[in-house]
Parts: sequence; structure tokens; C-alpha cells
Amino acid sequence: MIVEPLDTGTVAGHLHLPEGSPRGAVALTHGAGGNCDARILQLMCSRFADAGFLALRYDLPFRRRKPKGPPQPSRAAEDREGVSAAAAELRDRVSGPLLLGGVSYGGRQTSMLAADEPGIADALVLLSYPLHPPGKPEKLRTEHLPKISVPTVFVHGDRDPFGTFDELREALDLLPAATTLIEVTGAAHDLSRAKTDPSESAVSAALHLLEEKKS
Repeated sequence: MIVEPLDTGTVAGHLHLPEGSPRGAVALTHGAGGNCDARILQLMCSRFADAGFLALRYDLPFRRRKPKGPPQPSRAAEDREGVSAAAAELRDRVSGPLLLGGVSYGGRQTSMLAADEPGIADALVLLSYPLHPPGKPEKLRTEHLPKISVPTVFVHGDRDPFGTFDELREALDLLPAATTLIEVTGAAHDLSRAKTDPSESAVSAALHLLEEKKS
């Protein structure tokens, strides 16, 4: 498998190239404290490429503006525009299904875009979705979930302070489309530090949901 840098001026990251013609494409982005080199993104993109998908891991606009530090809530719309640009870049390259997703903040912004623009993706892959701030379970970030109309895979650690499995299952019930929860034992919020690699299960679940959607 070949990994190539990508910088169109609008989208910057790395492409994992499958052997032969891609059967589809996937774009995954990082969380508030990371970048596109996060280990979990490399694992996921390599696994998707092995499955025949053109896989992009890319930096959000806030990370392109500054190499460190969290995003500004007031500029979150710009990060969603970055997700949209990545989706458009892959749509131009591949005619098959397109999956979008990301880690924590990146996954949340992607899911918000998918709620507002139902045709932007054929499925979502959300890693360590930040269901609520740590220690504040009453501040749920679920208001847009009922508007997500595409199959969605959630990958979550059992030690993640941003949401328990039980809390996440309740949230999954809000989505009208099919969902799958991949439980990662012993993992906290940073799946890059997980002792077990959840990428195989996550990719298999995503491909299964796509097949179910077609039938």
C-alpha cells in the first residue's frame, strides 16, 4: 500500500491508496488536540485501503491555522467547511460510496455536517464521539443525531470520560439509520493509545452497514 501526501490548498493530509481501482472512498479527521498523523487514523486508513477504499486522513482548518491548541467554538463552521471540502475532493476522485468521519471533535463536526447535508456521505465512522463533557453528563451533544440519515459506526472505549457505553447506546437510539457500536475494552478517549487495535472491527462494521444499505 502506498501513502501519498495531499495538499490542494483547501485539503491537506495523506492518501492511503488501495491496489487497483478504488471501490469507494473514506475521509477521516482528527480531534481537538491532534492532527491527521494520529495513530488511530493511520490504522483506520490503512485498513480501509486494504479493503479497496481510497482513504484520506486530513487536517481540519483550525489545525492548518495553528499546529497546536484547541479549536475555537466560534469558528466551528469553518471546520465543517473543511469536512465538506474533503468530501468533494474524494467525490471527484472516486465514483463509489463515500464514508466520512473522525475522532472526537472531528467526528462531531462531521456528524453535524451530515445532519445538515444528508447527501454528503453514504455512511459515517465516529471515533470516540464526545457525547458530553467529562463529568457533565447532563450536557449532551445529541440534538443533531435524529437528523443523521446514513448508517453510522461508533467506536468507543470503555474508559472514555466523554460517555459510557450505556449513555452512547441511548444516543444511538436517536439515529433513524442503522448503527453499530464497536466497544474497545481498556481504552480511554484517545484510541491512539488503546492496547488493542479496533480498526479491523470498525472497518468490517462499516462495510457491513454499506452492504445492508444497498440491499
